[in-house]
Amino acid sequence: MADAFVLDALRTPRGRRGGSLAEVHPVRLAAGLLEALPARGVDPGRVDDVVLGTVSAVGEQGGVLARAAAQAAGVPDAVPGMQVNRYCASGLEAVTTAAARVAAGFDDLVVAGGVESMSRVPLGSDGGPYATDPTALEPWSLIPQGVSADAIASMHGLTGRDVDAYAVESQARAAAAWEAGAFTRSIVPVVGADEAVLLERDEHLRPGTTLEALAGLKPAFAAFGEAGFDAEVLRRHQGIGRIEHVHTAGNSSGIVDGAGLVVVGSGAAARSLGLAPRARIVAATSVGSDPALMLTGPVAATQRVLLRAGLALSDIEVFEVNEAFAAVVLHWLRETGADPARTNVHGGAIALGHPLGATGAMLVGTALDALEERGGRYALVTLCVGGGMASAMVLERV
Repeated sequence: MADAFVLDALRTPRGRRGGSLAEVHPVRLAAGLLEALPARGVDPGRVDDVVLGTVSAVGEQGGVLARAAAQAAGVPDAVPGMQVNRYCASGLEAVTTAAARVAAGFDDLVVAGGVESMSRVPLGSDGGPYATDPTALEPWSLIPQGVSADAIASMHGLTGRDVDAYAVESQARAAAAWEAGAFTRSIVPVVGADEAVLLERDEHLRPGTTLEALAGLKPAFAAFGEAGFDAEVLRRHQGIGRIEHVHTAGNSSGIVDGAGLVVVGSGAAARSLGLAPRARIVAATSVGSDPALMLTGPVAATQRVLLRAGLALSDIEVFEVNEAFAAVVLHWLRETGADPARTNVHGGAIALGHPLGATGAMLVGTALDALEERGGRYALVTLCVGGGMASAMVLERV
């Protein structure tokens, strides 16, 4: 098996729902990144495939968006495209797919990532039993993710102040990272049809967020709990006792638009392009987890990917744990014993936003930027996934 290397990582800024990127077709979000590859030393004609994750793959995001984006970007006709979906880990799954194919020798150079325009194609637009007929899932009754997050918080005795404090820290870290230029290497500004810049900085951030401000927000998922979902979770997990609804719009991931790409190649491809690999993809995995407490999977995914990498938790310098909800990361920290100072060092989705299909790829770039900044060797990326799943990847800086 050959080594699969990360040659580069790039992303758009994240635009808030209804904000600066709402007018941009998702194909153009991805195409803009593909168009940026030549300036980074990547010849699109050398690319074997484009693999993109998208969660709501209908309407403007339907068909095979990766192929449409490649065509819109003027990539040679010989380069195909593929679309993948593992919900919130779709972008990471795309990178894993690319790495596996390079390692197997099937491809030499694959551009992988994801795109999601949550302004134009709202979450749930693709239907399925989740939105149309939950009884098809019996005996696995669907639990809304926010209720699961509140249940996890209640299981650990986390209060509203606890999750709000985590959110304040995420906002502070993200703002500091922007001011320090931590995202500069990865960001590709989004331009409109007239070449005017539409967005060059993440738009969802709220610098200066305080505990007092967050305390005034209403619980976002209490109505779902009262509709019967609290009772269903407690039926399966009686030890929780009572679910306190502590998650709000302020301590949950932001709904945003954006795209991210990771260039994955073999050593031979890197040499022929004259590019120095930035990291080696050491190991990757996905797991299933309890569908009622569906957001706990990153713990098992972390344990499994470390085992497959032959590493210990103490070997990891940078952890990127997707901030779907504050309780997800707080649960992960408690169960793994990881150092909070090494976790989401540049903030996370609470501050920056979570463009579903793109986030996994974006986190690879963020982790690598932070690893290089710190001079560390290993980074770990993990995301919880709807329905009770999780994915993880370990990177080694080279």
